[in-house]
Amino acid sequence: MPSNKSVSDAPITQFINCRILREHKLQREDLWVRGGRILDPEKLFFDEQGYADECVDCEGSIITPGFIDVQINGGYGVDFSQASDDVSGGVSIVAKKILEHGVTSFCPTLVTSPPAVYHKVLPQVKVHSGGRHGAGVLGVHLEGPFISVEKKGAHPERFLRSFQGGGVVDLMETYGGLDDVAMVTLAPELAGSESVVRALCQRGVTVSLGHSVANLSQAEDAVSSGASFITHLFNAMLPFHHRDPGIVGLLTSDRVPAGRTVFYGMIADGIHTNPAALRIAHRAHPSGLVLVTDAIAAMGLPPGSHTLGQQVIEIQGLHAYVAGTKTLSGSIATMDMCVRHFKQASGCSVEEALEAASLHPAQLLGLSHKKGTLDYGSDADLTLLDDDLNVRATYISGEEVWRKDP
Repeated sequence: MPSNKSVSDAPITQFINCRILREHKLQREDLWVRGGRILDPEKLFFDEQGYADECVDCEGSIITPGFIDVQINGGYGVDFSQASDDVSGGVSIVAKKILEHGVTSFCPTLVTSPPAVYHKVLPQVKVHSGGRHGAGVLGVHLEGPFISVEKKGAHPERFLRSFQGGGVVDLMETYGGLDDVAMVTLAPELAGSESVVRALCQRGVTVSLGHSVANLSQAEDAVSSGASFITHLFNAMLPFHHRDPGIVGLLTSDRVPAGRTVFYGMIADGIHTNPAALRIAHRAHPSGLVLVTDAIAAMGLPPGSHTLGQQVIEIQGLHAYVAGTKTLSGSIATMDMCVRHFKQASGCSVEEALEAASLHPAQLLGLSHKKGTLDYGSDADLTLLDDDLNVRATYISGEEVWRKDP
């Protein structure tokens, strides 16, 4: 323990020989951590006359804030939309495994399901901090069932719902409650959706637009009511048209209220979005791009048949299809893979690629005061990468939780 004049007995760790992502730039400087938070070394030296108890040689690694995945349906054989008596055990399996891909927190995502599934699954998934046991849970992302029949994608039509009961009543009947829910994806053209968007935002739930045939005006109205995200841009929405660009038009809309950012999810797996479309989106609105995996239970498993909610999915190579169709249904990509592909396909900087997986999702969820940055006082959730953006090690609250074998 520090025998100096430090204000705390918590040990101090100094990360050396590294480049850290701070203020949108990779900077050659040391990173100091104490009590799970990032420490201001000037205050430590001059106010406390403190020093490091432990030194970690990063061997030239990049240190980025830990990756945050706001749309992940499962992985490693676990499907979050399957009702079981041990949903939390399944979440734990995925939470542990995604550490090796640099993910330090995530939103387990449920696709369109019958009410009985939500009523069984949701009470078992709680917001909690990460650690050696796995990445932290920031809350559940409910993708559906209040979405468009025409743009249902891999969501089963028989379980889709509308807001016929007046909105909030429908939410409660379907989901059973909104405790530990971080985000809801809905189609803004559904009658009654405006009051639902407002009600969700008032409860601190992020509202995302997706699986929708909304025109631009309907999308802008939803943003005015509080919606702030677009679920997997370009996928399961009207294609861009110059006379009515639809939801995609939000990227350059002049009706987004001052001081607000519309964020948008991108599945940068090389399959869901053509590189040219990825570049168009990034160049139009770089500060809103959020990388998501949209990974399904088959992530980390061999080709074959797997489940996604109530559907059977076939894995063929890197493609995941609804069985017997060519309808894409989520990906089998990992977050570090998406970061690498996004950088290569978009031609963006290393910093931009890393912030799309860390800073932007944290800003989206209103967590950038403690996640998604390496600012002093932020949580010391860290991902160490080599120059090719392969993950070397993952830290949560300053503690090493995964390291690649030498």
